[in-house]
Amino acid sequence: MSRFSREEIRERFANGKDFNEIFDAFEDALEQRIQDVDLYRLLFWNPNLKAEELCLFGEKLAKEFPGIAYETYMWLASVFEATYAMYDNYELAMKYYRKAAQQRPSEVLPYLNAADCYDPDLNIPDFESLVEFLRNGLQYVVEKRTLLYRISYLFQMRGEQEQADYYRTLADELDQNQN
Repeated sequence: MSRFSREEIRERFANGKDFNEIFDAFEDALEQRIQDVDLYRLLFWNPNLKAEELCLFGEKLAKEFPGIAYETYMWLASVFEATYAMYDNYELAMKYYRKAAQQRPSEVLPYLNAADCYDPDLNIPDFESLVEFLRNGLQYVVEKRTLLYRISYLFQMRGEQEQADYYRTLADELDQNQN
């Protein structure tokens, strides 16, 4: 039997300050089989939760409801990108963009969002691992041209014009073959 109404869960997710109180509401939401991503977004944006607590909630939610795992991982990544970047250099954002890409390999958005995390002055996330992630995505994504242009742009930002030109040429060739 559920302990909390949907509105009580919403309130605890959005404004709860005590981890145990929030966790109880989360467990109750799972017991009620609530799969409303908008409700869990409130939880992920709760400023009172630590990064490891958010990971715990997100991982458990994705495991419990595989049908919303992609959305869960994308939201976690965006939260870490926006709010925790100064603490972990986008590592958690990258971790969850990778998990989202595993859930839906043909979707280009996790790759593009991961590329948007790159800061060339600080080299975060690590350029080589980021480009490797994007290159691996090329074998799965439907929008290869978009991803190729983004890889080209990343190399251009790094001052590696030869590599930038190579990926831009590949993208242009895809354009020509599609027309």
